[in-house]
Order: sequence, then C-alpha cells, then structure tokens
Amino acid sequence: MAAAGTKRILDLEKRSPEVTSLVATLNKRIVGQPEAVKVLADIVETYQSGLCDPRRPAGTALFMGVTGSGKTATVEAACKALFGDERACVKLDCSEFQMEHEIAKLVGSPSGYLGHRETPALLNQKRLTAFHTEKLKLGVVLFDELEKSSDALWQLMLGIMDRATLTLGTCEQVNFSQSIIVMTSNLGAKEMSRLMLGKGLGYHAESIAPVDKAKITDIAKQAAVKHFTPEFLNRIDHTVVFNPLTEQDVKQIMSIELGIVQQDMWSVGKFLYQVTDSAKEKLMEEGFSKEYGARSLKRTIERRVRLPLARLLASGQIAPGDAVVIDEVGTSQFEFSIQKLSSADITFKDTGDIL
Repeated sequence: MAAAGTKRILDLEKRSPEVTSLVATLNKRIVGQPEAVKVLADIVETYQSGLCDPRRPAGTALFMGVTGSGKTATVEAACKALFGDERACVKLDCSEFQMEHEIAKLVGSPSGYLGHRETPALLNQKRLTAFHTEKLKLGVVLFDELEKSSDALWQLMLGIMDRATLTLGTCEQVNFSQSIIVMTSNLGAKEMSRLMLGKGLGYHAESIAPVDKAKITDIAKQAAVKHFTPEFLNRIDHTVVFNPLTEQDVKQIMSIELGIVQQDMWSVGKFLYQVTDSAKEKLMEEGFSKEYGARSLKRTIERRVRLPLARLLASGQIAPGDAVVIDEVGTSQFEFSIQKLSSADITFKDTGDIL
C-alpha cells in the first residue's frame, strides 16, 4: 500500500504527443464522428505503447451506419494522417468477392491449380507492410461494404482476427499483428433512413435535426446479429455506429471539400477562389439529403466548382494571382467572375480562411 501523502491521481484523458496530434488531424477531417476518432486513436496508441497482443491484429473495428455518413472516408483520413496518403492501405471492395471461388484472389491459387504462379495473393505480406515507416510499422486493411461478400470471406477472416495469421495458396503464412483491420457495412441502412425520413423528406436547412442515436445504434446492431455469425462478431474489438449528419456537420464537410479543391487549384494554377453564401446554400441543397447523407456533396462540388474552374484555367481565362468569385445568379446558375490580387495578397495559412 502506498504511504500516506504519496497518492498521485493519473490522468486517463492524457494521450501521447503523437496520438494527440493524430486526434487533432482527424478531427479536422472527420465530421460528427467522435467515437470513430477515439477508436482509431486508441488502437494506434495501444500499438505504439507495445501493449498489443502479438497473437492478434493491432485492432479490429466494424464501422456501421447510414450511407454517406463517412465510414470509408474516416479510414482514408486516418491513412492520410498516419502515412501522408489516403490510399496508403490495403482496400478490398467486398462486392468483388460475392462468389465463393473469388476468395482465391485473396490467398492465391493452391499449388497445381491454374494461375498458381502467375496470380499473386492480394493479402500478401509485402502489401501489408508497404506503408510501414521507421517511426510507425503499422498497416491498415479495409474491407469495404463487408455484407456484400460471400460467407466464405467471413470464414477466412476468422483466423485473421483471432490469430493474426493467414495461410496463402503457397503455404506462406501472412502475419497481421502489425495491421489494423477495419470493416465497413451498410447493414440496417434502409431502416435507419426510414427512421430519419420520418421527420421530413429531402433536404431543407430547417428540417435537418438530430435523430435518436440509441435507435440508430439498435437498428445497426440488430442487423449485424442477423447477418453475421456470433463467432465472427465476437472477434471484433470495436463496433462503431456512425451518427447521422446534422446541418452543422454538412456545412463543415462542405468547407473541408471546398478547401481540398482550393489546395489543388493553388498547387496547379496559383489562383484563389471564393464561394458566396448563396452559392454555398445551393451546393448544400443539391448535394445533401437525409437519405444519402453527404455522399453526393462531393460530386456536386466536383460538378459545380472543380470542373468549371478546371475549364476556365485550361482555356486561359484564369491566370496566376487571380481570385475567382463564385456566386449564384437566378435560380440555379453559378456566375464566375475575377478580381485581380497583388502578389502580397496571395498568402494564406489555411484554405478555410479564404472560403
């Protein structure tokens, strides 16, 4: 027992400097999903501390929720924060493994079968360690839309999640102990959408209101129990049900997406652009709905902002140093106009400052 007067209360909220930076970065990119950020940060911090079980993956997580809530985007944002590239993961589209025989693409053909030597396994050790760095020897494997795959894939994953090993067709063993396994699923999304649409159809600024998170979570977990086997679900460390997006979330996502476009335009053409409030409202109206979340918002920004700017740049109508103002004129038309800036004005620290 500690001597009197020597008791020191430890701070359970304090994180390592590296993970504190990771959380701050993720919070800038991931909107309205604090639980998902916490889960990813916890997995990385436990791995960095050296306290992960070496007989299991660094962490396994199942991301569930309505379409367009940012499940796949969250994993990509984590890869960007950890490795500098949002594509720095082994991403498997599970719709490509709907037939049982297609699982051979993951492990390779057994010896003696056609393609045994010509077709390497998708889940090989080289791919898992491709993005390791000196500071962080960790990888991410994403099984996107898991419910679309054959049951054979879930059976294959049992060994990965339980023992962190996978035996390929060549009898080579692949080690997943330095990998984070993330699965996404839209199971229950239709029921969740019906619950949300009961408060209003389509998008209107005043109609976006928080939905009962407990009901959403219950729908998702019941759908998972019906679809997956108990032994599969029992091997998942974290199940996160994503929150439906609110009006404020959508505005923040739009700002992030416009900022990404600005970074690209500055990198290529050295010009800035500004979207007026009325044009932003139109982008939200066209790009967001309760049923599909923010999935189409990026496509709307692509069609309404990126492509016209690219066309104007390619045709020589925009020059370095220009500032393009995008405004709504009429009911649905966008007008692009230019204001000349001096070189001293073309400085910024954060794209959000100019949007």
